[in-house]
Amino acid sequence: MMYWYDGHLNGWGWFAMSVGMVLFWALIITVAIMAFRALSPSAPRGGSSPSRRPAPPADGGPEQILAERYARGEIDDEEYRRRLATLRGTRPGSAPSPPTP
Repeated sequence: MMYWYDGHLNGWGWFAMSVGMVLFWALIITVAIMAFRALSPSAPRGGSSPSRRPAPPADGGPEQILAERYARGEIDDEEYRRRLATLRGTRPGSAPSPPTP
């Protein structure tokens, strides 16, 4: 007796063979994608997460950050003027000069 069932697969045999083939190709594709991402120089390390804070703009200095905090309402008017005067090196009571673009 060389083959069972006269050389034909029953229903479960076809099902197992089909599932095995799908899993095999899924494994091959997953390994290829992971290898491509690992070897690619432009691939971001660690992925991107919505909880990560965006990087500050390159041209934004301390005055820009202070203005953004004031605009978001994190600090009040008095604190904004006091910190701006400190950054510009003037007395806190004097009026700060207008912001430069």
